[in-house]
Amino acid sequence: MTPPATRRIELSIGGMTCASCAMRIEKKLNRMDGVTATVNYATERANVEYPATITPGDLVATVERTGYTATVPAPPSEPAPRDELETLRTRLWVSAVLSVPVILLAMVPAWQFDYWQWASLTLAAPVVVYGGWPFHRAAAVNLRHAAATMDTLVSMGTLAAFGWSLWALFLGTAGEPGMTHPFTFAVERTDGSGDIYLEAAAGVTLFLLAGRYFEARAKRRAGAALRMVLELGAKDVTVLRDGTERRVPIAQLSVGDRFVVRPGEKIATDGVVEEGSSAVDASLLTGESIPVEVAPGAAVTGATVNAGGRLIVRATRVGADTQLARIGELVRQAQSGKAAVQRLADRISGVFVPIVVVLAVATLGYHLAAGDGTTAAFTTAVAVLIIACPCALGLATPTALLVGTGRGAQLGVLIKGPEVLESTRRADTILLDKTGTVTTGRLALRTVTPRDGQDPDELLRLAGAVEHASEHPVGRAVAQAAEARFGPLPPVAGFSGVPGLGVRGEVDGRKIIVGRAQLLRENGIDAQDDDGILVGWDGAVRGSLTVADAVKPTSASAVSRLSALGLTPILLTGDTPAVARAVADEVGIAEVIAGVLPEGKVDAVRRLQAQGRVVAMVGDGVNDAAALAQADLGLAMGTGTDAAIEAADLTLVRPDLLAAADAIRLARATLGTIRGNLFWAFAYNVAALPVAAAGLLNPMIAGAAMALSSVFVVTNSLRLRAFRPLPH
Repeated sequence: MTPPATRRIELSIGGMTCASCAMRIEKKLNRMDGVTATVNYATERANVEYPATITPGDLVATVERTGYTATVPAPPSEPAPRDELETLRTRLWVSAVLSVPVILLAMVPAWQFDYWQWASLTLAAPVVVYGGWPFHRAAAVNLRHAAATMDTLVSMGTLAAFGWSLWALFLGTAGEPGMTHPFTFAVERTDGSGDIYLEAAAGVTLFLLAGRYFEARAKRRAGAALRMVLELGAKDVTVLRDGTERRVPIAQLSVGDRFVVRPGEKIATDGVVEEGSSAVDASLLTGESIPVEVAPGAAVTGATVNAGGRLIVRATRVGADTQLARIGELVRQAQSGKAAVQRLADRISGVFVPIVVVLAVATLGYHLAAGDGTTAAFTTAVAVLIIACPCALGLATPTALLVGTGRGAQLGVLIKGPEVLESTRRADTILLDKTGTVTTGRLALRTVTPRDGQDPDELLRLAGAVEHASEHPVGRAVAQAAEARFGPLPPVAGFSGVPGLGVRGEVDGRKIIVGRAQLLRENGIDAQDDDGILVGWDGAVRGSLTVADAVKPTSASAVSRLSALGLTPILLTGDTPAVARAVADEVGIAEVIAGVLPEGKVDAVRRLQAQGRVVAMVGDGVNDAAALAQADLGLAMGTGTDAAIEAADLTLVRPDLLAAADAIRLARATLGTIRGNLFWAFAYNVAALPVAAAGLLNPMIAGAAMALSSVFVVTNSLRLRAFRPLPH
C-alpha cells in the first residue's frame, strides 16, 4: 500500500515564553498520526509535515489545546506586529518606576522610616500582579494542562515571596512601626532575620521582565536580516503591453511579459535581456561590489539594480519561483531546523522544570530539618526556583542560527540547515569543480607561441581575422582576443570551415590555415601533431595558439583562503589532465583528479571518504549534483543548475569561489557562537543551582542573574551581524 503523500505548513505560534513551551507543543504535534513537527522558540514558528488525512485546522486545534495559539504567518517581508513588544515595554517601565524605591528601601536600612514596609507593599503589589502577569498567566495555562515551564518557576517564586510578606505583615510582627530589614549582596548564609521579601518579589519580576523585553527585541533584530533581503524586491514594474508602457504592481507580472528597466531602477524579476546593454549592480543580493555587464541574451536577477542604460527584459520567473524568493525559502528552512546539540538542550529543558520544583521542595525541607529557620529555608527555596530557569538553553542555538543565516543571506551565502554547520567544522578536504567554479566556463586565448623569426602579434592578427568568420567557440575566443588587442581586423576572403579540424581563408593576400595538424597537412604544410591550434601560411607552420577555459580572477586568492581554513584543495574535472594541470598550477592547487565523468566524481568523493577524509565539494552543474549530494558538505554556485543547488548544503549566490571561503568562515563562526552559548548556559545552571541550594544567593540577585544569562546568549548571537567577508 502506498503511503499517503505528506504536506508541509509553517505555523506562527503565540504564547510561548521559554524553550519548555516549544518542547510541549512539539511533543503534542508529533503525537498526531503521521505528523513530524519542529517548533522553534526563537523564530516562534512550527514547521509541520502532515498527511492528507489531517487538515491545517487539526494542527491549529492541537496547538490551542496545549494552551497556545497558532496561525498561518504573514509573509516574512512584512514586519512583525509591534503590539507585544510595546506592551512588554510598558509593563517594564511601570515595574521599574515602582520597584526601584522598594529595592532601595530594602537595601539601605537608614532610609527605612516608620511604616516603610507598608509603603513598599503599596508599590510592590502592582509590580507582582501587573508586571508579573505574563508569568502568572502562562503558569496558570500550563497548570491546566498539567505541565510546568520556566513561567511556573518564576510565578511560584515571586508569589511565594509576596505571599510570605503578606503573611508576615498582616499576621506576624513585620508590620509593626520601627521594624527594620537588613539587606546584603554578599554571598553568605542568611540567618533568617529578615522576614519580608517584597524587594525580592518586585526585583525578580523587574529583572525578568527586562530580560524578556531585551530578548524579544533582540529576536526581532535577529530576524531583520531576512526581512531586509526579502524587501529588496521591486514593488511595481513598467510592463510593455500592446506597444505601450504601463506601470503595474509586481504581483500582476507574468512569465513571458516584457518590462522596461530604466537606469537606477531595480530589475523587477528574473529574466533575460532582450534589448539594450548596461551594468547591473547585484551587491545588495550577492555581496559582490563589481557591476556585471549585460547585453541581449544575458540572464538578470530580480532585485538587482540597473546601473547604466535602458533595458527591456522578458520575465522568466515570477513570484515564489524567483531567485530572491528561493533565497528567502532556503533561509527560512535553515532557521526552522535544529542542530543535534540543540535537541539535547531542548530535552534537558523539558525535564528540567519539574526537577527544579522537586529540588526547591527538597531544599526547603533540608534547611528546615537543619534548623536554619523558616525564613532562611523559604528564601533558599525561592532562590532555587528562580535561578534555575532554563531560558538561556532554549535560546542558545536558534538565536545564533537566526542571526547567522540572516547575515549569510545578506552576503549571498545560504545555509540550508543547522546540521550543515558541524560539517563545515569537520571538513578537511575540498574538491573544486573546474568549469564554472574555478574557471569562468567561457573559452579564452591563453598563449600565443610563434615559431622562430615570426612576430607573435602578426600571428594572432592573421589567425584572428580568419576565425572572426567562424561560429565555433574556439574560433570566437581567438577572434575576440585579436580584436581586443588590435581593434578591427582585416577582412577575410574565401573563408571555409572544416568541421572538427579548423578554418581557412585569405587575409592580406595570404592563404591562412588555422586548426589541427591534419588540416595544415591537407593544405600542403608539413605539420607535426600538436596539442595547440596551429597557424600556417606560405607552406610553413608559423606558430600555435592555446585556448582554454579562463580562470576566474579571484580563484587563486580563494584557494589560498580555503587552504588557510585547514582544507586541502583538489581540482576535480572531466577535462584532460594537461588542461587541468595548467589550471591547477595557475591557482595553486597541488592535487588534480582529471578526466572523470559524473559517476567518476561520485567515486572520487567516496574514495576520499574511505581514506577517512571529511570531504567538501564546490560545483555548479548537473554533472556535479550527485557528487555534491555524496560529499559531507556540498557547496553549489547559485548561478549553477537547480539540480546542483538542490543537492548542496550551502548555496553561493555570488558566482565567485571567494564566496566558498566566506561561507565556511560564516558557518564556522555560527557554530562557534552556538557552542559558546550552550557552554555558558549549561555552566550557568550547573554553577548557580548548588550556590542557591546552599542558601548563598538572595532571590533578587538570582532573578537578575537568570535574566542576564538569557540576555547574554542573545547578545552574543547578535555579534554575528558584524561578520564581514575578507577583502579581495
